[in-house]
Amino acid sequence: MSHNSQNKTLTNRLIKEKSPYLLQHAHNPVDWYPWGEAAFSRAAADGKPVFLSIGYSTCHWCHVMEKESFEDPEVAKVINRLFVPVKVDREERPDIDNTYMNICQMVTGTGGWPLNIFLTPDKKPIYTATYIPKVGNYGSPGIISLMERISEVWKNDREKIERSGNQLVDALRQIENTPHEELPLNDEPLKNALHFFKNSYDALAGGFGQAPKFPMAHNFLLLFRLWKRFGNDQARDMALETLRAIRNGGIYDQLGGGLHRYSVDPKWLIPHFEKMLYDQAILVLAVVEAFQITGDPFFSETAENTLDYVLNNLAHSEGAFFCGEDADSEGSEGIYYLWDREEVLKVLGHDAGEIFCQAFGVTPEGNFEGRNILYRSKDPADIAKTLGFPLEDLAVSLQNSRQILLSARERRERPFLDDKILSGWNGIAIAALCRAGSTLGRADLIQAARKCAEFVLQELYDGKGKRLLRRWRDGDAAIPAFLEDYSFFIWGLIELYSSTFEERYLSLALKLTKEMEALFSDGKNGFFDTAGDAETILSRGKNLQDTALPSGASAAVLNLVRLARLTGSQTMSEKGEKYLAALYSEYLQHPFAYPFLLTALDWVLGPDQELVLVSPNKEIVSEKLCKSFYEGFFPRTVCHGYSSKNSKLEELVPAVRNKPLLDGLPTAYVCSNNGCQPPTTKAEEMLRLLKQRRP
Repeated sequence: MSHNSQNKTLTNRLIKEKSPYLLQHAHNPVDWYPWGEAAFSRAAADGKPVFLSIGYSTCHWCHVMEKESFEDPEVAKVINRLFVPVKVDREERPDIDNTYMNICQMVTGTGGWPLNIFLTPDKKPIYTATYIPKVGNYGSPGIISLMERISEVWKNDREKIERSGNQLVDALRQIENTPHEELPLNDEPLKNALHFFKNSYDALAGGFGQAPKFPMAHNFLLLFRLWKRFGNDQARDMALETLRAIRNGGIYDQLGGGLHRYSVDPKWLIPHFEKMLYDQAILVLAVVEAFQITGDPFFSETAENTLDYVLNNLAHSEGAFFCGEDADSEGSEGIYYLWDREEVLKVLGHDAGEIFCQAFGVTPEGNFEGRNILYRSKDPADIAKTLGFPLEDLAVSLQNSRQILLSARERRERPFLDDKILSGWNGIAIAALCRAGSTLGRADLIQAARKCAEFVLQELYDGKGKRLLRRWRDGDAAIPAFLEDYSFFIWGLIELYSSTFEERYLSLALKLTKEMEALFSDGKNGFFDTAGDAETILSRGKNLQDTALPSGASAAVLNLVRLARLTGSQTMSEKGEKYLAALYSEYLQHPFAYPFLLTALDWVLGPDQELVLVSPNKEIVSEKLCKSFYEGFFPRTVCHGYSSKNSKLEELVPAVRNKPLLDGLPTAYVCSNNGCQPPTTKAEEMLRLLKQRRP
C-alpha cells in the first residue's frame, strides 16, 4: 500500500496525531496541518485559501489519490505554495465531513471520498470535489491546473468567492433550521415504505435498486416489522432472500467470515473489499431476527461467523473493537481475498480442491480480473447428489477445506487494520453481541458485550463520568462525542440491560440520555449532531437520514421510545412522539431514507407489551422462560428479569413491583395497557399470551 512505501525520513505535523488515517499521510511532502486553529490562523495571516482533504484509512480511492498526488513532490510543491493544506479523518470528525459533504452534494449533486474542499480562512467553501486525478482526463482538470486556477480566482475575484461561500453557508443553515409542522402519527408512512421496497426490489438477486448495492441491514429490521404489522409475507421474504444472497455472495468473506462494505455489481458478487465494524454489527442484528422468525440455522451460523470475525480480528485486548480493515494490501485492492484455481488445487489437493471449486465458484478464467472471489455458487445438496456423497460428509470436507485455505491466506500480507476505537460504533457492536448472545444462548457473547461497555465507560467517559468522548487510541481519549456516539452507545446499554437485567446498565442508559438531551437538543423537537459545548463547523448539523449507519437522531428517538416503555416514563414517550410528529411529512414522502426512524414509529403505534420474568434467584438469563422469549420474534415487547435480590430495579421500573412467584417457580407476567394477564410458569403459555397481541 502507498503509505508503506514512503520516504519515512520526511515528516509533517500529522506525525503527532493518533488517527491511523492522518498517520498514513505523516510522511507526505505536503505540509499538512491537522484540523485546528493553527491552520486557519496561518491561512488568514498569509492570505491563502485552505485546501481541506477528508478521507478515512480503509478508503481505496483515498490511497489512490495519496499515491498519485500527495506523495508526489511536484504536486506537493504547488499545494504548499498556494494553499494551507489540512487533513481530516472523517471517522474521527464526522461533523467536519458532514458539513462539507452536504455542501459538496448541494453544489455537485454527488459525494464520496476522498472529499476535497477549498476554503476561505474562515472555513467557507470556494470549490468542492471528490477524487481529483493528478493528470486531467475526460474534461476533468488535473490537480495542479485546478489548484492554479482556484488560486488565480482567489487573488483576482475574492469578493465573488466570499459572496458565493456565504450563500452556501446560508443555504446549509436554512436546511438545518427549517421548521417542521407536527402532524398526527399513523401507519401511512409504514405502508409507503412497504410500497417502496416492493417497487425497488431486485427479484433476481435480492436487494433494492441498482448497483452499487449496500447491505443497509437496518432495512431488513424494518421489513421484518412491516411483515409483523401488516401480515405481509412479501416484506419478510424480501428481507430473508436478500440476507441469503448477501451471505452466499462474494460480498461476504466465505473463508474468514465478515461482510465487505458494498457490492459493485447487482449480484452481491464483487465487493468493495473493506470491512467495517458497524456493517458487521448491523448484519448480525438482522440475521438474528431472521433466525428468530425462521428458526433456520443458516441465519444463526451467519451471526456466529460474523461475530467470530469481529472477535478474532477487530478486538482490542481489553474488550473494545477497532474500526475496520482496508480493502487494499500489497498495493492492490482485494488481493488478500482472491484465488487462482491452480492455487486452490495445490493447497487442498486435487480431490478436495475440485469439490471446493465447485462449491465456491472457482474457475480457470476467474470472476474478477482473471482471479476468483469466493462465493457459494451451488447448493451443497446438489453437489452431494452429483458426487454421490452423504451431505454430512460434504459439509465436513468443505469445512476442512475452508480452514486449510484460511490458514494459507493468513500467510499473505493482511490488509491494514484501523485500530482506533469509536464509542458509537462500539455501542452498535454491544447491541449485536447482546442480541446474538441472548437468542443463541451464548453467554460468552454477552460477556464480550459487557467487557466492551466497561472499556468505553472506563476509557471514553471523561474521567469523572461527565462527558462521553468519541475516539480512543494508544491510551489517548479525545474529541467530544457527537449525537451518534451518545445514541449508539445508549442503544448498546439498553441491549445490555435487556440481556443481563442488571439495573446498572439501565441507570447508565438513563443518565446518558439526560446528558444527550442537554448537549444536543434543539430546544424544540429535535437534535443537533454536534453538542452545544463543542466546536461548531459553520453549523451544528442535522443529518437526519440513514446512510450505511442509522442516523444519530433516529437512534436517539428509538432509544427514547424504548426507555419510555422500559421505565414507564410518560415524559420520554412524549419526547419521542414529538420528534416523530415533527418529521412526519419527511418520512411519509421519503420512507426509504428513514428506515430506522420508521422502526421507532412502529414502536410508538404499538400495540406494545412488556414481559416481566420473576425469578427466585438472580440467574434469570439461563432460565427456560427467558430462552423461549429470546428465541421468538417480539419486536415491540420489552422484557425485565426480576428477583427480590435485585430490588434496586423497583425504583427504576414500576412494572416489576408486586409480581410474586407462582408456586415458588420462575414466573412470567405478560402485560399491556397497564394490565397483566394471569401469571404462568410455563413457557408455552407465556408464548401463547405474547403472540395474542397483533399486529
